[in-house]
Amino acid sequence: MNLNEFAPWQCPLCGAPLAGDVSLKCARNHSFDRAKEGYWHLLPVQSMRTKAPGDSKEMVAARRAFLNAGYYGIFGQAAGELCLEYGQPAAPGAALHLLDAGCGEGWYDRCIAQQFAKAGRPLQLAGFDIAKPAVRLAAKALPAARYAVASSFSQPVRTGWADLLLNCFSPFAQEEFQRVLRPGGRMIYVVPGAEHLYQMKAVLYDTPYKNPVQEVAYPGFRAIGEREVQGTITVPHDQLEALFAMTPYYWKTPRDGAARLAALPELTTDIAFRFLLFEKL
Repeated sequence: MNLNEFAPWQCPLCGAPLAGDVSLKCARNHSFDRAKEGYWHLLPVQSMRTKAPGDSKEMVAARRAFLNAGYYGIFGQAAGELCLEYGQPAAPGAALHLLDAGCGEGWYDRCIAQQFAKAGRPLQLAGFDIAKPAVRLAAKALPAARYAVASSFSQPVRTGWADLLLNCFSPFAQEEFQRVLRPGGRMIYVVPGAEHLYQMKAVLYDTPYKNPVQEVAYPGFRAIGEREVQGTITVPHDQLEALFAMTPYYWKTPRDGAARLAALPELTTDIAFRFLLFEKL
């Protein structure tokens, strides 16, 4: 497939469609070069609050090692199955246009791509994340996809390009999700289940709590299904910091709680993920 045949991007400066392969250009001659790892930087400097927004190189590497070890295997399996079940291309026999908003280092995408290949289903997968170290790894690991450094709240994605949008534990940019999905397009929004990492929270906090299970209505979308997957994992000492850094607790845990976790030889904990399914009205 020629790169020009797979064109999910629009210019982050003027909103015009971007075309090209190594260099992307719009009608106003704004140009964006592809990095050697295979991604494009489509986050304008004026939109960056810091020089290196998102997760650091070290945090991304730790998360990649944890995910590659297979601890979240039930998540990857469920994500692929649901994309196959609910993803409907715009025309019969066409490739499914899948957009991963907040793709991280792309582990979920690779799980999905493997299942589509096994099923013989054509797939055009594009993803973006605000963290450049994560996007760099994603692009190197899945060259058939298109990846960009970008923000969920100003997505450089063509209006109506996506048949299916995937959002895993990332900011919920409702207006942009509606814009980039075609009419009748679907969305898979993944949030933690009630018991997710409960035993880890019991180490970190004096009074651990379960995650709230809420049914939220989003204007412009209708709920069409839900699936929860649960399991138990045992994480050795050398992977605990990586797991901790993947969670929001990393930023708000008291120092003594983090020290208790760091002192453990291993941790057995529940994991639980809720896959919420929506259709654009």
